[in-house]
Amino acid sequence: MIKTASLGFPRIGTNRELKKAVESFWKNSSNESDLNATAQTIRAHNWQLQKNSGIDYIPSNDFSFYDQVLDNIALFGAIPERFVKNFKFILGQNVDLDLLFAMARGAQKDKIDVTAMEMTKWFDTNYHYLVAEFSANQKFKISSTKIFDEFLEAKKHNIQTRPVILGPITFLLLGKSIDGSNKLDLLDNLLEAYQEMFARLAQIGVEDVQIDEPFLVTDLAKESVLAYINGYSKLKKYAGSIKLHLTTYFEALDENADLAFDLQTDSVHIDLVRAPQQFEKVLSLVKDNQSLSLGVVDGRNIWINNFENSIAIVKKAIAKLGEKRVIVAPSCQLLHVPVDLSNETNLDNEIKSWLSFATQKLQEIVVIAKASGSESSAVSKQLDDNKKALANRQVSLKIHDQEVKKRVAQIDENLLNRNSDYQQRKKIQKTLELPILPTTTIGSFPQTKEVRKARADFKAGAISSENYEKFIKEETAKTVKFQEEIGLDVLVHGEFERNDMVEYFGEQLKGFCFTKNGWVQSYGSRCVKPPVIFGDVSRPLPMTVEWAKYAQSLTKKIMKGMLTGPITILQWSFVRDDQPRKNTALQIAFAIRDEVQDLEKSGIKIIQIDEAALREGLPIRQKNWSEYLKWAVDAFRITASVAHDKTQIHTHMCYSEFNDIISAIAQMDADVISIETSRSQMELLNAFVNFKYPNEIGPGVYDIHSPRVPANNEMEQLLNKALKVLDPEQIWVNPDCGLKTRDWPETKLALQGMVEVTKKVRASLN
Repeated sequence: MIKTASLGFPRIGTNRELKKAVESFWKNSSNESDLNATAQTIRAHNWQLQKNSGIDYIPSNDFSFYDQVLDNIALFGAIPERFVKNFKFILGQNVDLDLLFAMARGAQKDKIDVTAMEMTKWFDTNYHYLVAEFSANQKFKISSTKIFDEFLEAKKHNIQTRPVILGPITFLLLGKSIDGSNKLDLLDNLLEAYQEMFARLAQIGVEDVQIDEPFLVTDLAKESVLAYINGYSKLKKYAGSIKLHLTTYFEALDENADLAFDLQTDSVHIDLVRAPQQFEKVLSLVKDNQSLSLGVVDGRNIWINNFENSIAIVKKAIAKLGEKRVIVAPSCQLLHVPVDLSNETNLDNEIKSWLSFATQKLQEIVVIAKASGSESSAVSKQLDDNKKALANRQVSLKIHDQEVKKRVAQIDENLLNRNSDYQQRKKIQKTLELPILPTTTIGSFPQTKEVRKARADFKAGAISSENYEKFIKEETAKTVKFQEEIGLDVLVHGEFERNDMVEYFGEQLKGFCFTKNGWVQSYGSRCVKPPVIFGDVSRPLPMTVEWAKYAQSLTKKIMKGMLTGPITILQWSFVRDDQPRKNTALQIAFAIRDEVQDLEKSGIKIIQIDEAALREGLPIRQKNWSEYLKWAVDAFRITASVAHDKTQIHTHMCYSEFNDIISAIAQMDADVISIETSRSQMELLNAFVNFKYPNEIGPGVYDIHSPRVPANNEMEQLLNKALKVLDPEQIWVNPDCGLKTRDWPETKLALQGMVEVTKKVRASLN
């Protein structure tokens, strides 16, 4: 019979149980046993759900307390030296939770003060992973029992699982060399640890292993191709009787297709949602002893599957390979989608009929498998319902707005450019009277439990809108006063009225709808609830103006207006799949443009349009970059070009490698860009230096994703690093990102230190 597979299931729990348990553990409100009990409950539920759904290949080791790449770092003992020293780690000993979380978040306790590992985006998703740190001749040894423990745990539930592991080439390529050595030179050393892992997996009864190699869909250098050939010739031997299921996703194999099938794994998985064009070529490459895993159910978006199309693909594969050598699967791991649509009780029923979350995607996989084989009659109702829902969506009046479409169709050069170039604007903006090295923050301030409770009470109708607004105004006033007291130069209002930097705007835009429990993991315990863009986008009314005006009325200092940019709203939403993403981005751009115009009219002199996700949206294949960057930059310029020269436009970008897109960033023509640079020790600033970036830059001087408070000398060293390569008049001083997830005590200490350091450095410059 046709096999079915799940490549990985959301680990957060149906109601974000993991987030709550992990954060309770971090606050010492619970112990390790409590945390492990929650984790075991989530895993057991996930395994049983997948088994009950009819999935044949059920994953284990897809669960993580923080990040799956970090789990691989622990598994192979790739612990950075600063943690080895502080935690007295010995290669081969088991990495405990204190060390695991310290690598992820940094640590500052019991005479230990150590910075976190660098974090960046997982390919072109909004999921963040921890970047492994490699050095010449590094040794690896199994240093975590997690992969073995979870397989045995599932066995106690009478469920035979297929452990998931990152492949050795992808693991090395995802990391960074800290001494300039070639990461791939470590392959033989790393394979020794894989050999040890496979031996132990065989001992406990593992029959199949899913080995993820997403780098096979990237533009591989020759040395990487050789690494795959040499590495997998050994890996196949080390696996012994264990079947290897090579898994790729997010793009087409293209020129690497022959390579992928020549690695002689027992099956190869391909993503036919993001790259359906590869199917014909791949089908001709499957070896006689291999199976083909077809990723026909979208693992990254929430729209229902088109059963008719998917079944046609599966049947074509069966005609060539036979039922026993075909596996039906999602396109990638399901951690990028919410857990269960059945928990959504407030969604419009028509829109809900178009959606599918992780639990429903399991059902879709099984329906496709049955309908492609001899059991189509058993799923006839599901097939009929699917056809009706798809037909309804095509003609629904909820989706289309001709005025919005007309506006996008009329874009011309005038809409893409500000009145004057940057050098002229810089002279005009001298009227802002800012000091050298102006200080600011990225936007949000701590969203305390009191703030979250007030918002929840307001949404539940427990408090009136008047009382809620009064509370938010009080929080805003306290935050403005604090910023004035410590001496920040450009203030923000704190964003206490905002639940999320994308959701807040989506709630006020047409064409969006919202889930109640549609949470997905972004990093660690940080979960986001992406809006759903189902139709044409427009802005009925101003969204931020009244709060910006109120905040500005509290101070004589400059108050920034805070907006989220069109590409970030696009990337951090579940986007409609019935038109090109470009069209949706440009629709959002016009909505934000209208807001920029209204903020300026209300007297706001600096407006920040965050494009945290611009780099994230970059296609995996370089041949597709120029097209994406053209419309992504155009979208930003549409939002900003409406501003007069005297209005200073800022933008912010999250963890990214900027070297390869620096010219596009320059084309955005923001007056000031702030970037996250502290975890990389200002390494990410090099792209701007080498490019001779002409506009102003705010390289983050402390890491807000860590609970530790940086010492003043740390921030001073980072600021001085920036001053060695940039003109002082170019530099702004700010944290890495918004402060929403931090607590007030650490925030106050860190910002006070940041201002003190800036004043000290200013004095030395003068």
